[in-house]
Amino acid sequence: MSETISTGSPVQRQKPSTPFYRDLAFQVLVGVALGVLVGALAPSVGHHVQFLGDIFIHLIQMVVGLIIFCTVTHGITSVRDLGKVGRIAVKSLVYFEVVTTIALVIGLVVVNVLRPGAGMHIDPSSLHADAAGTAPAKSEGFDDFLVSLVPTSAVQSFAQGDILQVLVFSVLFACGLASLGERAQPVLDIVGTVQQALFWIIRKVMRIAPAAAFGAIAFTVSRYGLGTLLPLARLVGVFYLIVVLFFVLVLWPVARYAGVSLLKLLRYFRAELVLVLGTSSSESVFPQLTAKLRKLGVDEPVVGLVLPTAYSFNHDGTCLYFAAVSVFLAQATGTDLSWQAQLGLLLVLLLTSKGGAGVSGSAIAVLALTLSATHTIPVSSIALVLGVHSILSAAFVFTNIAGNCVATLVVGKWENAVDRVRLRTELDAGYRAA
Repeated sequence: MSETISTGSPVQRQKPSTPFYRDLAFQVLVGVALGVLVGALAPSVGHHVQFLGDIFIHLIQMVVGLIIFCTVTHGITSVRDLGKVGRIAVKSLVYFEVVTTIALVIGLVVVNVLRPGAGMHIDPSSLHADAAGTAPAKSEGFDDFLVSLVPTSAVQSFAQGDILQVLVFSVLFACGLASLGERAQPVLDIVGTVQQALFWIIRKVMRIAPAAAFGAIAFTVSRYGLGTLLPLARLVGVFYLIVVLFFVLVLWPVARYAGVSLLKLLRYFRAELVLVLGTSSSESVFPQLTAKLRKLGVDEPVVGLVLPTAYSFNHDGTCLYFAAVSVFLAQATGTDLSWQAQLGLLLVLLLTSKGGAGVSGSAIAVLALTLSATHTIPVSSIALVLGVHSILSAAFVFTNIAGNCVATLVVGKWENAVDRVRLRTELDAGYRAA
């Protein structure tokens, strides 16, 4: 979904709103409903449409490594003068790590307590979309884990879809590129162009999400019965509870520490938050967020550094999603995840969550490679949640945007780079278009 932003012309006719039947979320819900009907009334047909979900997953896995490389490289290299802004960058990254870790812990704790996937008894061998996902767990020591982070060949890590090695290479490459200063600009432009092309692919792939949801739900219902839908409803309820807890336990006190009311802040950015609820894409509101944070009195260097970096490294809502859905899929497939294994999952998620992009569908892609990195939870089990992904993504993208705005204000406070009078005045009055 796109939005025309006024450029100040005297008269500018707004584009008519998109008919509801062309909205992706509506189409996915229709796909889910049709999948339920076909799976329940014609199970023989439902057994043979799983390939639709498989194709969808494979298309996303095809580009996710490059998306992560471009996102991380562009985010780090855009900082440019690391000597001048290194202090802000370090403070930002420390904040991002602490808050996303708390988000992962909240998600893991709640989903373990409420266990929305318990009792589904999904046979992993029937989910054949990715044979690698059903490989037995490998017993590795911490030293083996550290060694496995470093690729022997960057090309091989991309070819094999090893998300951790791709991340390590991306960070090293970005730091090397940033050290070149202005000479890095041509390469940075190319990376940005490739990134936009990959975003286009993801957006096009998301158009077949309704068919993928239809195939996944039809197969699930035909094989396991209508009883499998109840755990999906429980997952949605549990995830929205996790999001509410994160706002109450984390963002609310952090916003107070930054000297702002979280409710007033959400009201100030309400147009952007409503937009991402419909699009499930945070990239569509980046320019507006930048302008509004500057209008709130945050210095331009802080906004220019913290917000773009947050888009790559501060995915609070996505971390909640990764933690909740990963454990849900383990519960649904009967995969044994001890607390030790979940701590390992948390460490993996701390790395892979940094590769999430602001494009609808990228969370599924990163989740797929995260599960592959664990060598325990079947990657193909992601098909189970395709039907409710759009409902979940609306909540976690909303959380990402709110978290990034709060993060920018916190770092601005640390740098004494916020006009407190202007901030208070703007929040009390609410946003007014110029």
